[in-house]
Order: sequence, then C-alpha cells, then structure tokens
Amino acid sequence: MKALVLTAPSEFNYDIGFPDPTPGAGEVLVNIKACGICGSDIHGMDGRSGRRQMPIVMGHEAAGEITEVGEGVTDWKVGDRVTFDSTEYCGECEECQAGYVNLCPDRKVLGVSPGSYRRHGCFAEKIVLPERILYRIPETLSYEKAAFAEPVAIALHAVNLADGIEVGEAFTDEDCAEGECGTCEEGCGHDHSEEDAKGGTAVVVGAGLIGLLVIQALKARGWERVIAVDLDDKRLELSKTLGADEAFNAKQEGLALHLREICGGDGADASFEVVGAGAPVDLAVRSVRKGGQVILVGNLQASIPFPLQEVVTRQITLRGSCSCAGEYPEAIRRIEDGSIRVEPLLSAVAPLEDGADWFKRLYDNKEGLLKVVLQPA
Repeated sequence: MKALVLTAPSEFNYDIGFPDPTPGAGEVLVNIKACGICGSDIHGMDGRSGRRQMPIVMGHEAAGEITEVGEGVTDWKVGDRVTFDSTEYCGECEECQAGYVNLCPDRKVLGVSPGSYRRHGCFAEKIVLPERILYRIPETLSYEKAAFAEPVAIALHAVNLADGIEVGEAFTDEDCAEGECGTCEEGCGHDHSEEDAKGGTAVVVGAGLIGLLVIQALKARGWERVIAVDLDDKRLELSKTLGADEAFNAKQEGLALHLREICGGDGADASFEVVGAGAPVDLAVRSVRKGGQVILVGNLQASIPFPLQEVVTRQITLRGSCSCAGEYPEAIRRIEDGSIRVEPLLSAVAPLEDGADWFKRLYDNKEGLLKVVLQPA
C-alpha cells in the first residue's frame, strides 16, 4: 500500500510499497479516506519532541471505511463508515474500567513512536484497528469533517475538566440512555432539563485549532462569556466569528490585570491554556479569580517557568487535560449538527502524495494555515 513515511527529521518518503496490514482477532481493516495533520505531528517531525522516532507513519485524526473484519468481530461489517480514537487502550486495566482510557498504562497513540513503542498511523491507505476504539459516522457527514472528531473530542474533554461551575449542556433521558451525552451512562448526574444551564466566564489562551474548538465547546456547553487571547489578530477575529465574546492580543500591556477587571474585578471562573509555553501559562494563571481553575491543554514545551506564589496564595486549581476519554459521540454529533463548526478551520484538502509539501508549509507557519486534511489516492 501507499504511505507517507517520516524517514529522517523533516524528511518524508511517499512509499508505494509499504506493507499491507492484516486484521487479527477483534480487529478491523479500515481504508483511510481522510486524515488531518495535527500540530503534534508538526512539532514532532523535526525530532525535537522525541515522540516521532523515525521511521514512522504519522497521523491520528482520521476517518474511513471498514473493508475487512477479523475473527470475533460481530458489531462491525464491511462498508461501515467510521472514525476512531487516536489512542489504543487495553480496555481491561483499572483506569480503563473507570472510564479513564486516556490514562491507560498500555496506551499507544496512533502515528507515534516515543521509543517504548512504534505505532504506525493513518497517513496511509489502510490501517488495522481494535474494534473497541471505533465510532460510527453518519452518511450525511463527510470523511473530511469526520476527521475533526479527534480534535473536537480533545476540546470537549478539556471543557469537561472545568468542574464545579453551573454550566453545561442539558441532556434528555433518552440521550443518556443511548450514550449520546458522550461521557456517561445510567445515573450520569447531568441536568436533564429543557434548557442549558448558563453561567461562567472563561479565558482561552491560544486561538490555534484546538483553542478555537475549546471556545466553541465552551459556548456549546452554555458558558456565558468566553474571552480569546492570541498573538495573531486574524485568529482573534476568527475566534469572535466562532463564538468568543471578546478577543485580546497577548501583546497588550497589562492584559492579565485587564482580564481580571472585566471579569468582575477578581478574574474569570476558569482559563484554558492551549499553547504549552511559559508566557501563556503565566497569563492563564493570572487571569482567573481566587479559587478559580486553570485547565492546561497545550503541550509544546516539556518544562516552563511557573508562577507558584500566584497559584498558592490565590488557591487556584490546575488540571492537566490529556487527549480525550469518551467524548467522541458528542464530538461527532456536534460536528454534524453544526454546534461546533469545523468548516472555517479547514484550510486545505490535498492528496496524500503531496503531504511532504503541506507538512513543510505548516511547519514554516507563514500562511496562517489551521487544518490540512490529506487523502490517500
């Protein structure tokens, strides 16, 4: 089969003779129809992150069609349209049984090779996957849009972690019985009322792709006021188009104090840091009220300077947000119904064979590209 292989730092080979995978027991073979280039792929392609050790077929934001099922697979058939979790988890450990599949000690991320494992991903014509990570996609949803399910699920997961605030989507009993709420089953504790709960102010630091999805997820869940911060004025304008109530350039002098003042004088209820660098984390911490929450989503740098005294003296809660854990059904539904819009984030759809060029363009970051989706021929 054909695959786009990272063979050396920032070097790709479009391999037309890459070995075809074969499904084993409990697995299916999926023909990839669309796969998005993730920011982690861009950050990993030059070797600095250590999580894309070569050679590796990257890619984990994908959708496709089942073409073969392995022994024991009964819930899936040839022709089913699917997307899938970016993480293979065991399904049996204590974490998985508790619903924290993103924290499975044996987890393997598609398209990642950190040294302890090498799991080829979806920048290829085909991939074999365990059936437990599959999700159906409706006929009305294009493969290109379905490839956004993974980043949308990541955004929803981050929003789920900001607890203790009376905000969020209301679900019917029928929704929860069918798992439509994305996170829970019987006895979920959600407010099954007719209207969404309202309230809460959030600051989103970083208006890249995930940040723009976090903004939309917050508004979809009923957060009353969402403020976007970024260095790029064009992305700030886009953030307002997608639901941000206000937007500020991070270069603005005294921005942290200003954010506190406009959020009631003491700060926002929560902030979401979606960059993963020192200055954005510092701003995220300083923009929340006493007792507020900071959700750390970005993962650009391994370590950063940290405003410890600010966190301690204002009793701020920090929570790391890792991948997603059960938000795929809601992500798919929100993409389909338009409550989270992905079309404005789709910069280009291109053939897989042109992938090396698109990786370079994204790496150079001169065109303001957000999401590029590659399609095998």
